[in-house]
Amino acid sequence: MTRHPTAGLVDRSVPVGFRFDGQEYRGYRGDTLASALLANGVRQVGTSVRLGRPRGIYSAGSEEPTGVVQIEEPFPEPMLTATTVELHDGLVASGLSGRGRLATTPDPARYDAVYAHTDVLVVGGGPAGVAAAEAAARTGARVILADEHPVAAGPTGVRLLARTTVVGYYDDNYLVAVQRRTNHLGAAAPPHVARERLWRIRAGRVVLATGAHERPIAFAGNDRPGVMLAGAARTYLHRYGVLAGRRAVVFTTNDSAYAAARELAGAGVEIAEIVDTRQGQAVVGVEGDTGVSTVEVAPLAGGATRRYDADLLLVSGGWNPVLHLYSQAGGRLRFDEELGRFVPDGCRQAVSFVLDESLPGSTFFVVPAEDYRTHFVDLQRDVTVADVLDATGAGLRSVEHVKRYTTAGTAHDQGKTSGVLTSAAVRQALGGHALGLTTFRPPYTPVSFATLAGRDRGRCFDPVRVTAIHDWHVAHGALFENVGQWQRARYYPVAAEDMPAAVRRECRAAREGVALMDASTLGKIEVQGADAAAFLDRLYTNVLSSLRPGAIRYGVLCHADGMLFDDGTVARLAEDRFLLTTTTGNAAAVLEWLEEWLQTEWPHLRAYCTSVTEQWATVALVGPRSRDVLRSLAPDLAVDAAAFPFMTWRDSTVAGLAARVCRISFSGELAYEINVPWWYGTALWEAVYAAGQPFGITPYGTETMHVLRAEKGYPIVGQDTDGTVTPHDLGMAWVVSKKKPDFVGKRSFSRVDTSRPDRRHLVGLLPDDRTTLLPEGAHLIATRDVPPPPVPALGHVTSSYPSAALGRTFALALVKGGRDRIGQRLYAPLGDRVVPVTVAGPVLYDPEGARRDG
Repeated sequence: MTRHPTAGLVDRSVPVGFRFDGQEYRGYRGDTLASALLANGVRQVGTSVRLGRPRGIYSAGSEEPTGVVQIEEPFPEPMLTATTVELHDGLVASGLSGRGRLATTPDPARYDAVYAHTDVLVVGGGPAGVAAAEAAARTGARVILADEHPVAAGPTGVRLLARTTVVGYYDDNYLVAVQRRTNHLGAAAPPHVARERLWRIRAGRVVLATGAHERPIAFAGNDRPGVMLAGAARTYLHRYGVLAGRRAVVFTTNDSAYAAARELAGAGVEIAEIVDTRQGQAVVGVEGDTGVSTVEVAPLAGGATRRYDADLLLVSGGWNPVLHLYSQAGGRLRFDEELGRFVPDGCRQAVSFVLDESLPGSTFFVVPAEDYRTHFVDLQRDVTVADVLDATGAGLRSVEHVKRYTTAGTAHDQGKTSGVLTSAAVRQALGGHALGLTTFRPPYTPVSFATLAGRDRGRCFDPVRVTAIHDWHVAHGALFENVGQWQRARYYPVAAEDMPAAVRRECRAAREGVALMDASTLGKIEVQGADAAAFLDRLYTNVLSSLRPGAIRYGVLCHADGMLFDDGTVARLAEDRFLLTTTTGNAAAVLEWLEEWLQTEWPHLRAYCTSVTEQWATVALVGPRSRDVLRSLAPDLAVDAAAFPFMTWRDSTVAGLAARVCRISFSGELAYEINVPWWYGTALWEAVYAAGQPFGITPYGTETMHVLRAEKGYPIVGQDTDGTVTPHDLGMAWVVSKKKPDFVGKRSFSRVDTSRPDRRHLVGLLPDDRTTLLPEGAHLIATRDVPPPPVPALGHVTSSYPSAALGRTFALALVKGGRDRIGQRLYAPLGDRVVPVTVAGPVLYDPEGARRDG
């Protein structure tokens, strides 16, 4: 194997150094790793996955089944075909045994994705594809031409996507392609340019000019390095100036291999013999340690074997049109016995397939033998004709079943060279069984997860959302927790405080003075339209259509099974306009829930939903002195209890900002929620913080919020509920209307299961030892003596906190028949001890609610 002195399209003025399996080599710009290895005399590039047999370069394109390598530099990437890796300076690669190694460090490259619409998409940049693109462009149509090779230029008026492989064809002419933008540049790639780009293309019409793959023939030792498809040897000569061997035997079933023989002979390769099955001859074996050294030829009818010294065996078993995308589009395929290939047979989508002009030949696939254990049909999976015979001998008849039994066609190449050959072996084994194909599925070639993810990885995989006031929290030492995608301040330690000490201080400020919290992350959804009230009545368990503008009502959403889904407040802004609040983590799910019912069940309702979560910054002002702080900030707002009662809202000016103020309390204390446009969030927060200084105002986080709400028995959806809890279980039968004829979940409340008395109810728990903090999730049993497993648990702890206001620890729990157990003693097994607790009502602080109005 050597480089021809003048042939090829590589740029010999630009040498490229690379390393393979620890050895230094040189190629040229324009080489692939495969062509450079062949030019340097490297015959073996790895070993097979199952049998450990030597493997070399078999083809020249994406159909390559054996030349699989691991790229080490510039960034580790496994299972790449050497035939599609463009050579670049600094490339470091190694051969594989069929198994790759993932990188241990994050990929520094960028990936992105774009959408495109076109009248015509042409896939394939050969003569037929270029002609189709030019013809379409002349009509004034928008045309995209995609080709997987590094094409320099395309036809006039056509958008060319070079180095772009169309990997998937879906319904409604929606196709996905991968463009390799900087892979060929290696370490010299600009860091700001995406390495690969995922194209999502919607096309009016698709033209598939994808050419054909040459077909192998199964014979003894057909996997040995030096056995190569005849068309690949032509490609290495004309594109890369590489002679794949010095002395070759050509084994063919058709005329195309003769052209390969002529051209290679003209370039200096000695052609030892042309073996044509149409002349009754076949290759029956190959010898050589790590590659071809001797080729054995014999008559198909039997007779003496001839031996030829050769280092290259070129094989052409005919040509298979590349029908993968056509099949993915829903196209039917049929086998044309005269042409000896599968051809298109109609498709439901707007797609045309351009058949290549390669000459027909004999439909010859497997050289007869007594032992088929080295007649390979799938070179990547080490599947032989013997394996196919085992499958059919076990009773399998379908090619799909044989594929799964043998794993033929399941490797990275997706059966490009093995699919028809495997099918032919099945037909031969079954004595004339109809030739079939397995289903072609996307992707046509392997696609990295990084490309599929695009920019949605690393920090962008699950984007961190922060409120408008986030920088203030950071500057004042807040520690954060993730709630959904939001970063929320958990607590604000002062000096060397740990979390319990900080939370005690924050709770005391909210209960005895004044405190403020950033509540901007609560979901906010506006529902507008003439039927908005009727729509909400159908979804919420209580009546909302009777709500007057300026008023707020607590509401609960249930799934159709009656189980609590989310809760929040509903404010009526006008006759046809409502503002819903949701839990932070459920905002998107609630919006999807509303839209699902509007679009699928009640599309006639004139109601429209819009998320406004990020349009409003919300500051919760809490505590007995909160009215004093608000009065100083909003002198024109009447804040006394009579003028501004609980569960109402007012538009006003607060700290010079247009604001909506709501009298809502999630703490049980006198409280207000002040809402301003998002970009004024920090200004509002700082004004409230400054106005509260004379009263010792204290910022508090989510941990304190949890303590305050739990002392009042307010449940948190997802913490005190688990998808099996109804409003009645939470002691909230009052929020379920008995007047409305129907709402989502209503009928489920009358089921025997949802009305039985031993359902789990939300209750409070008071440990006998006032300092014992029950772990959340702890089980509860009826007796001090723990029975042998399985322990019959009565329920479990859902929330548990120390409380400065109560002077003790406490917990909330879901307990079977819990409301009937109030005052009873239960037990929590904790490791080697059992903690006695007393069941109490869930509202443990200010049960009369007197503090709420100040």
